[in-house]
Amino acid sequence: MAHITALDRSDLGEFEVIFELTETVMGFVPRSMFTMGRNPALLQAFAQLAGTVLGPGEVDGGLKQLVGHVASTAAGCRYCQAHTASSAARSGVDAGKVEAVWSFETDDRFTAAERAALRLAHDASSVPNATTPAHFDDLAEHFSEEQIVEIVSVISLFGWLNRWNDTMATDLEDEPLAFGAEHLAASGWDAGKHATR
Repeated sequence: MAHITALDRSDLGEFEVIFELTETVMGFVPRSMFTMGRNPALLQAFAQLAGTVLGPGEVDGGLKQLVGHVASTAAGCRYCQAHTASSAARSGVDAGKVEAVWSFETDDRFTAAERAALRLAHDASSVPNATTPAHFDDLAEHFSEEQIVEIVSVISLFGWLNRWNDTMATDLEDEPLAFGAEHLAASGWDAGKHATR
């Protein structure tokens, strides 16, 4: 159960355009945004950053979500694991590939480029950070420097979201909760403190 009560959407009318856009992309508005709304400047800044990082860019949206998923799993945030897995599937990544993401090093469904990005996501999200120059050498074989910045921005955004949602014990919404139960549970995922009670 969440530690801070989320506001109702109707209490945050000035953000309705942002909520509608988020709902179009994700299928729902994350409860974390309704908690952030207790500090309107924070919600505004977060929405702008998240829109920039996760919006259209040079890196495929499905890969961005897989990067966020691996980063969130390495950090232990079950809320963000469910969100990114569900969002990856919504972005066109086959659910079987999402389920196999922790076998990315050996699973034939993952390209060398995806492996380099996911390896970075895992090692950058570990504590302590385990990135080395070799990660960037591997990335440079497949991505421009602009694309690498985009990948690191996804990892960094989820670092913030992982801390926010795990600390707040944000309640999971129905869609990512159901996706996690169906596609991630076999790998040991459960909603934990993010289950709505």
